Formats: sequence, C-alpha cells, structure tokens
Amino acid sequence: MLDKEDQQLLNMHMQKLKRERKIVVIWQIFILIGFFGLWEFASRMNWLDPLIFSSPSRVYNLLLEKLSDGSILTHTWVTLIETLLGFIIGTLLGIILATLLWSSTRFSKILDPYLVILNAMPKVALGPIIIVALGPGYVSIISMGAIISVIITTIVVYTGFREVDPNYEKVLKSFGASRWQCFKSAVFPATLPVMISTLKVNVGLSWVGVIVGEFLVSKVGLGYLIVYGFQVFDFTLVMAALILIACIAAIMYKVVEKIEGWLIKHTT
Repeated sequence: MLDKEDQQLLNMHMQKLKRERKIVVIWQIFILIGFFGLWEFASRMNWLDPLIFSSPSRVYNLLLEKLSDGSILTHTWVTLIETLLGFIIGTLLGIILATLLWSSTRFSKILDPYLVILNAMPKVALGPIIIVALGPGYVSIISMGAIISVIITTIVVYTGFREVDPNYEKVLKSFGASRWQCFKSAVFPATLPVMISTLKVNVGLSWVGVIVGEFLVSKVGLGYLIVYGFQVFDFTLVMAALILIACIAAIMYKVVEKIEGWLIKHTT
C-alpha cells in the first residue's frame, strides 16, 4: 500500500502525463487544421495550381458526392480488406519464419544471407512477377501486401529472439524445461514489444504493397481510384483517395498502439 505522500506524488505524476497528452493532441489538431487551411488558401489564391493540387473544399464535396452514391465505400472496403489480410498474413508468416530460424542454429545460418539479399531487393518491383504467377486478382494484391512486410518481420523478430537474455533459458533448462518450453515461457513473451513495434511498421508496408498491387491490376479499390484519377486528370479524386488512405492507416496505427498498451499492462 502507498502512504499518503507517495499517493500524492503518483497523482501529480499522472496529472502531468495527462496534461502532456492533451498538449500533444492539441498541437496535432492545430497542425492538421493549419495544413488544410493553408492548402485551401493557397489554392484559392492560385499559389498552387487548383487543377493539379485541388483544394480541401473540393475534396470534401467530392467525398460527400461519392458517399451519397456509395461508390467510395465499395472502393474503401475492398482496399481495407486486402490490406488487413496482407498485414495479418505477412506478420504471421514473418513470426513463424523467425521462430523456425530460432529453433535451428544451422537453419538460421543457411538462410541468413538470403534474408539479407531479399530484404535489400525492391519488393515492389516483384509486383509484375507475382501478378503473372498468381493472376490479376485479389490473391496477387493481398500477396503484395504480405510479401512486402514478411521479410522485415522475420529479420526484426528473429533478432529480438536472439537478443533475449540467455540466462532466462539457462534457468528454465536447469529445472528440466525443453527448448520449446523455454521459447514459450521466456523468449516469446520477452519479444512481445519487438513484435508490436513490427506491427506498427507493417501497417504502412501493407498499405504500400496493396496500393501498388491495385495500381497494376485492380478495377476496384483506392489504388484504382488514384490511377483512374491520373488517367482522366481528376486530381481531386486522387487527393480524396490519398486522404482516405492516410486516415485509415492512422486508425490502424492507433489500434496497434492500443493493443500495445493492453499487452504491456497485462504482461508486466
């Protein structure tokens, strides 16, 4: 139990943290409003070409129009599902591969140079090959979202496994624990913060992979809207699609942050 003085110090610290969070949020909102306000003003004053850069008011009116007929919801839903599947598949495959590498030192030594080479390759450039191999459909687009994140997930999580204090495993083995039990009880829980950090990175990578896939083959989705907007010189449509992508990606990032907070709270 905390005494009265310690409780007061704790309350003061919590109030300070809350005040800091409020200040951060206020500044974030201020910067966002300032950005859109400056964009609108520059467009109206012709400092920016309205044909190319459009304006927030035009984007807002277009979104209202597309929402009223439901078309933008269809494109958004398709891209969101593709991104979520690519995100989940890429992350899970990366963690599974990292686990296999950790389980066998020889296996990890064999694959290590190939992982480095694959990570250095521009994975977006594999898009045409994936499309030819899997066909021009949802499977190839989801695969793009997964492939672009699976290698980095494998490398980062495997590095996290290796950096866990070996004394944990030694103590467990002294009590007769198997290697798998050591992994389940010590290595995997200790690497959870690394995995959560990887999830944050994978949110952006999955969006990149899916949007590039939609650029190449899709006839529906936010990536398709961007390509279509460029083709017909409707840059307001392009900006609307980009803003939707940014908003949904930000929401996904915040969800991952909430998961991170929950895990930290329940595992520490």
